[in-house]
Amino acid sequence: MNEVKKIAGIYIRVSTLDQAREGFSLGQQEEQLKALCERKGYEVYKIYADEGISAKNDKRPAYREMLSDVNNGTINVIVAFKMDRLTRSVFDVEKLMTVVDSAGCDIDCLNDSSNTTTSTGRLTLRIMTSVSQNEIDKCSERTKFGMVGAIQAGHIPNHTPLGFKRDKEVSTRSTYQRYCY
Repeated sequence: MNEVKKIAGIYIRVSTLDQAREGFSLGQQEEQLKALCERKGYEVYKIYADEGISAKNDKRPAYREMLSDVNNGTINVIVAFKMDRLTRSVFDVEKLMTVVDSAGCDIDCLNDSSNTTTSTGRLTLRIMTSVSQNEIDKCSERTKFGMVGAIQAGHIPNHTPLGFKRDKEVSTRSTYQRYCY
């Protein structure tokens, strides 16, 4: 039986926060993923890189180009450092899995055992994405909580809202007074 040669699209992504927190650059991801492809006998077609873009949605240029190459059969395995490099959205991971399944493509992640070649790999893929989405949701909640606290303390972020003026004479904290309507 002839085995289909694996043509890999390596996907690397880092946001500024991830790079600072986890300490892995695009170059480090690329180096490790090329080594993985060599060990597994994958032929590398292209490196798809999105720098400084969150994976909370699929609106990323290199990611979309990679999916186009999956759809047209140019690549038949997506190789990523971890699943959260590809997506942090439960909704988007299901869309991704539908695309790769229909194209006969696999996903192979280096550091978290996420893949589409086994039922356990698919389960891991879904669990890891759920954990990543939860992390984004928690960060959003903390940001909103911090903004409410800052506003209540009189520290209004950004510019004075339209229709208001900053009254600096009322107290040491900036307050706004409505000047129209």
